[in-house]
Amino acid sequence: MTVGDLGEFGVVNRITTRLPQGAAVMLGPGDDAAVIAAPDGRVAVSTDLLLEGRHFRRDWSSGYDVGRKAAAQNLADVAAMGATPTSLVVGLGLPADLPLTWLDALTDGFADECATVGASVAGGDVTRCDLVVIGVTALGDLGGRAPVLRSGARPGHVVAVAGRLGYAAAGWALLEAGVPADTPLLAEAVAGHRAPSPPYAMGPLAAELGASAMLDVSDGLLQDLGHVAEASGVRVELDPEAFPVGEPVVAAAKELGADPLEWVLAGGEDHALAAAFPAEVRLPDGWHVVGRVSEGEGVLVHGREIGRRGWDHFG
Repeated sequence: MTVGDLGEFGVVNRITTRLPQGAAVMLGPGDDAAVIAAPDGRVAVSTDLLLEGRHFRRDWSSGYDVGRKAAAQNLADVAAMGATPTSLVVGLGLPADLPLTWLDALTDGFADECATVGASVAGGDVTRCDLVVIGVTALGDLGGRAPVLRSGARPGHVVAVAGRLGYAAAGWALLEAGVPADTPLLAEAVAGHRAPSPPYAMGPLAAELGASAMLDVSDGLLQDLGHVAEASGVRVELDPEAFPVGEPVVAAAKELGADPLEWVLAGGEDHALAAAFPAEVRLPDGWHVVGRVSEGEGVLVHGREIGRRGWDHFG
């Protein structure tokens, strides 16, 4: 059966019956709007859009992968503010001939990724579209903490990253080149493109530790740290030798004759976190110091400014 066979309201019912509701959802799907608890009195909100052929390909990724990826990139934005994700609302544009099995897998991917942080899909909308289009809005609770902005980095602070870098770019390169993921390391790189693994818990933890600036690495580390440098009026100096480069990234680079550090610095969609901290903060396991903040502007690697290489939708 397809989405068209079931019809709009049948599709809505099929989706909602597969979505468990978390503790923050006071009223879930079924009414004109959901009601979400906001114990802090403030709500962190982020929104994102995924287009078939631009952000994912159905011949490369399963519906389950796409669901996890769509949820992850929005949940990571909330975590990057120092908030705990609570819920998502999702708008779907679906072709009438889309198999229901793919839709079910997409829904399960959303549910499972949300479950990793105790969040849930609280509502949304569906419409007909020639391609799969996914619009996601994520909500989060700050828990009494001040939001961590991009504008708080100061000279003398250290720059650290949490989570994986380079996996999504390495996986994309393997798929684009048609290289079979026939080893565990290559398969792990491809999986990193299909569905990232953001370090959600590190966002609120960084806020508690006193992070001065933080963001989700979605468009490439150089590109995104450029936003921190500009917003804070500082220079970010990176030491490439300090970066942890995962074995799957190294294996993919060897297979393709590429530089793994290029993927780490300029590849996007891993949804790691990058943050600045006062130098005296003792960082826990999971955070890796990779540079420092100084007076000036821009992002330097080995003392050279190499520009904001990374993803730009209109570049």
